Amino acid sequence: MIRLVRLGAAAAIAAAAGASFVARGDLPRLAANLVASPIRAADAAAPIYFRDPDGKPFYSLMPKTTTDGRNYLPVPPGADLSFDKPDEPSAAGNATANVSRKVKYYRNPMGLPDTSPVPKKDSMGMDYIAVYEGEDNDDGSVKLSPGKIQRTGARSEPVVRQTVRSIIRAPGTVQEDERRISVVALRFEGFVESVANVTTGEHVHKGQVLMNVYSPALSSAAAEYLSAFNAGATGQALKGARRRLENLATPEPAIRELERTRDISLSVPWLAPQDGEILERNAVNGMRAGPGDVLFRIADHRLVWVLLDVAERDLAQVTVGTKVTIRPRALRGQSFAGTVSLIYPHLNAQTRTARIRIEVPNPDELLRPEMYVDAEIETGTSEPVLAVRDSAVLDSGTRQAVLVDKGEGRFEPREVKLGRHGGGYVEVKDGLAEGDAVVTSANFLIDAESNLKAALKGFADANSASSSERAGSMGAKP
Repeated sequence: MIRLVRLGAAAAIAAAAGASFVARGDLPRLAANLVASPIRAADAAAPIYFRDPDGKPFYSLMPKTTTDGRNYLPVPPGADLSFDKPDEPSAAGNATANVSRKVKYYRNPMGLPDTSPVPKKDSMGMDYIAVYEGEDNDDGSVKLSPGKIQRTGARSEPVVRQTVRSIIRAPGTVQEDERRISVVALRFEGFVESVANVTTGEHVHKGQVLMNVYSPALSSAAAEYLSAFNAGATGQALKGARRRLENLATPEPAIRELERTRDISLSVPWLAPQDGEILERNAVNGMRAGPGDVLFRIADHRLVWVLLDVAERDLAQVTVGTKVTIRPRALRGQSFAGTVSLIYPHLNAQTRTARIRIEVPNPDELLRPEMYVDAEIETGTSEPVLAVRDSAVLDSGTRQAVLVDKGEGRFEPREVKLGRHGGGYVEVKDGLAEGDAVVTSANFLIDAESNLKAALKGFADANSASSSERAGSMGAKP
């Protein structure tokens, strides 16, 4: 026959009331009082209460049987009274595990830095939480029961190698490539005898006649060269006469025509220096033109620039050579490919953006200057790198860390150095190795548990050091 425990005052009142079992919420408090009470059982091995053999939330202060005739399981002194193990296989297994685990101390349920060697309650009536031996470690790791891991929803994933890519979206405008703009001007004082039938906006080809020019200076240089040419001059004399014509920017076809006909023309055809559209035409028939006067301005639009405004926070991810997709707002459904050719050195102080230049081929000249475009800049790594999910990173602002799953419910915080972000992943440059398992969900709960235990340990160590100092000073007194 099982020898019963002599109950304390609370148990006696319950028994006198005819209560053969108590509610789940009342039993831990009652059991804790029994453990802490100076009234002890006659036999230390006697159970302090009995629980349902199937692990159901039914308890009794005295032996009891289930409806099918099975005995309730005894729970000995020193067992875990937190009732926080719903995932363990059975009540019998619980009892065995609780006997093997020894409570080291009890900590404040609200995270305050105070502990107790015996079960107690705080000022709000909440039970202190038991801390078992082996759960507080110097490496900052934390160990959780399978039940707590299941309830928090903690999940772990291995660190793998993969490409980390992301898209930066930015607005911009199409601009002319300033290297593909040229002007037609004279290097001498002359007159425009006639202008070809070309107007602003028309496309011209390199070598196409734009106008006919007369100038006394040009005719004098032509006569000097023709004289040297007819005289059969060679060497520096002929070369110097030809160089004077070239210095006046005389078109090469006009010089060859002079050599062929050996006749000085009244006017010289002036040619387009490149392919492109006429942006500006200032030449008119019969006008007088001075040196440097802009008569035509021509731009080649077969290659254009797209200027983008990229947010300051994204600037570090953009490099020269990065691929960009351009989508003009006026050309729905069409896109153009380009690359980053330049990152301008200054930020816009008002918008906190940086200007990026994209070179875009435009063979059909569909992109026109001042068009609005939307751009997608492809950033990331071309080769696979070590990466973890964004949710795995605990970022305090000054440092980044992850929780490494060491197995058997133990988690270790580890500081890491991060690289590029993209696609829900972040590159890990230092701190992890391929195959390490990291917590990707509910990691902030585990981190809070780890920080709390570290704080409690520091508080306990400080109290211990203070006690040792006091004891030492007392022993040193005469």
